[in-house]
Amino acid sequence: MSASLSQILKLSIQERILLVEAIWDSIVSENDKKTNYSLSEEQILFLEDEMAAYAKNPEEGSSWAEIKNRIKNKK
Repeated sequence: MSASLSQILKLSIQERILLVEAIWDSIVSENDKKTNYSLSEEQILFLEDEMAAYAKNPEEGSSWAEIKNRIKNKK
């Protein structure tokens, strides 16, 4: 490993988040090349139910922006 943990911890929070995102993206990319994902029947039915509920009332629930704001303001 070219960077030690102590060096990484000296990075700003924003830099560490970018590093984690880059690492995660590399893991996903590498794993996607090796893995074929499939959903169970139960998972498919759950997603179909959720999509139907959204179609009936798209205004119910929270937008992604609202969720992010709640998470950011929760300390």
